[in-house]
Amino acid sequence: MATPNKIKVGVSIGDLNGIGSEIILKTFSDNRMLDFCTPVIFGSVKLLSHIKKELGLELGLQGIENASKAVSKKVNVVNVWKDNVTVQLGAEDPSLGKYAVRSLEAAVDALKSGGIDVLVTAPIHKSNVQSESFQFPGHTDYLAQALEGESLMLMVSSSLRVGLLTDHLAVKDVSAAITPDLIKKKVQLMKQALIQDFGLIKPKIAMLGINPHTGDNGVIGSEDDDVMRPTLDEIRQEGTLVFGPYAADSFFGSGNYENFDGILAAYHDQGLIPFKTLSFGRGVNFTAGLSRIRTSPDHGTAFDLAGKNEASFDSFKEAVFSAVKIYRKRTEYAEISANPLKTGRKRPVVKKKS
Repeated sequence: MATPNKIKVGVSIGDLNGIGSEIILKTFSDNRMLDFCTPVIFGSVKLLSHIKKELGLELGLQGIENASKAVSKKVNVVNVWKDNVTVQLGAEDPSLGKYAVRSLEAAVDALKSGGIDVLVTAPIHKSNVQSESFQFPGHTDYLAQALEGESLMLMVSSSLRVGLLTDHLAVKDVSAAITPDLIKKKVQLMKQALIQDFGLIKPKIAMLGINPHTGDNGVIGSEDDDVMRPTLDEIRQEGTLVFGPYAADSFFGSGNYENFDGILAAYHDQGLIPFKTLSFGRGVNFTAGLSRIRTSPDHGTAFDLAGKNEASFDSFKEAVFSAVKIYRKRTEYAEISANPLKTGRKRPVVKKKS
């Protein structure tokens, strides 16, 4: 495992024709990042060398056989494939999806075995990665199967944390998917993440309603009254500080979100539209609830920017910072939980007088 100051950050390369390689290389071309962590990219030295030359970037790449061979102060690259891959930056190419999957699977294997400490994923193209062996709508769903635990998609910035009850699900299926059991599970995942991964002792969680105006007393749907409210009442009785449901249309504009440590949205766009409006380019996607730590930038492959040397790497850099900070918080929490009475000092032995 890593020392406290040099955590191994594994990086999956994402879609080869997107901006993934560009934002990865730009992030680690700053030598200060190598004082902060040891990067291990899963991809191809040959490919990344070609792209860095095209971008005019000055950084050395250290080819290694596997993550355990990573060299401190170097940008390490595990060669996941030996194929001569032709990339056409900015173009959608379904034939390249298999390389994004290979990179991701190799990185996850290293994460599970302890070869890396955390994983940061560059964006994939959800359609291009589909195959008989990989049938997931995104990273979160794949990681929920590959790693132990229940997953919660949690978008994080310096002032906002938004989780999702349902993530990559068609809108027509959302209402039926939101059950008391799902609400209880996601609230617990959010609470646990806020405590162990962000260091909050008694977190306050807000829940957004399913329907407009939370149903207006049944006029616009009964799910909030029949499912959401009684379930939240039950959770509160068990001691969790969860509030709502709140009408989603005014919750963020009114600034009410500032009163809470975490917010749970009923479905994907209900949570991600306000999050990205308030935090785009600085936000991070964190997969909470799993046995290992994974983060990613808050944007997609951005084919329209690929190859133009114009892509911002701010969100990817924040994803690296967040992964390391969460790793440290979780390690600290595990140590405290394992022995809450440990003080680090031995009590003196006082001998009784005879």
